[in-house]
Amino acid sequence: MINNDVLRRVRYALNLNDATMMDIFALSDYEITREDLLKLLKKDNEDGFVALNNKQLTLFLDGLITYNRGRKEDAVVKKSESELDNNGILRKLRIAFEFKEEDMLNTLKLAGFELSKPELSAFFRHESHKHHRKCGDQVLRNFLQGLTIHFRPSVD
Repeated sequence: MINNDVLRRVRYALNLNDATMMDIFALSDYEITREDLLKLLKKDNEDGFVALNNKQLTLFLDGLITYNRGRKEDAVVKKSESELDNNGILRKLRIAFEFKEEDMLNTLKLAGFELSKPELSAFFRHESHKHHRKCGDQVLRNFLQGLTIHFRPSVD
């Protein structure tokens, strides 16, 4: 999935304004101007679009974790050695919202996507584990849609 799309969907789901987005980046010691942020939030077919790289998305998601859960004083910051993929994005979102397995499944269900517990846990296994599974774009897209429904329920 395109990193910019993940950023836009999280922003919409949580109803975050520009200042809050900049604050979240700052929690990971990454300073971003409003102009640069707006370029990252554009769609890929719009003028002025700038692609969000894996490092920037990682910094945003790490900042989101700190924003939602607070900074741990004695925590050791572990630098991610591997490339950020859908599994990593799903893992960081799970941590940021303190979701348990049932919360994850319910969020997916809100988007009309059914997944079993073993299928979900396969996404969080180590890559060398024989039951590890890559998280596809469809699963991540539906999880982000479920987050939107969860955090922005309709007024009907």
